[in-house]
Amino acid sequence: MLTVALPKGELLKHSIQLLQTVGLDFSAFLDSSNRQLQITDTNGKAKGLLVRGQDVPVYVEYGQAQLGIVGYDVLREKKPQVAQLVDLRFGYCRMSVAVKQSSPYRSPLDLPAHGRVASKYVNCAREYFHSLDLPVEIVPLYGSVELGPITGMSEAIVDIVSTGRTLRENGLMEIAVLYESTARLIAHPLSYRLNTDNLSNLIAKVREVTLANV
Repeated sequence: MLTVALPKGELLKHSIQLLQTVGLDFSAFLDSSNRQLQITDTNGKAKGLLVRGQDVPVYVEYGQAQLGIVGYDVLREKKPQVAQLVDLRFGYCRMSVAVKQSSPYRSPLDLPAHGRVASKYVNCAREYFHSLDLPVEIVPLYGSVELGPITGMSEAIVDIVSTGRTLRENGLMEIAVLYESTARLIAHPLSYRLNTDNLSNLIAKVREVTLANV
């Protein structure tokens, strides 16, 4: 049976709505009383796994799920061995460098050499500053990254931004965008090549629905 890994959090509702349009119903995951992390869709066609967004590509890469929906930011950071198939065009956000509004920095190149940059996206941050030929220390933080500059632990942060409200309310501002991110449909490479459980038909339907909504 086809298994789909779905991300907890902001992408879940749109992911379930999209899958409903192609005949898979995992809406039980939206029921606040539901505690199950694995369910079968109402038509008995597929199983759904409810996992953290960061874990979606892991389940897909290791073959426990043939399909998954995940943000491009996770794929860019983790670089999993999965097939990236469709830009689903929801869940828009951007990966940005931000600093205190009161700081003198208006560009990443204004940051001091060997300064500190806090981020949970350690690989993306490191690659970005390496591309600028600016040596910095990347400080791994996995919650309330905004506190880095506020407390003086770091000069800047690299983090996901959607509306920018959290940054503004904490006295921070964006000074550069590394890339933009949306939700992506991914597949286990071998399952995709072998067309396991008629994957190609489902993927074609998802692509068609996505293009129709542009």
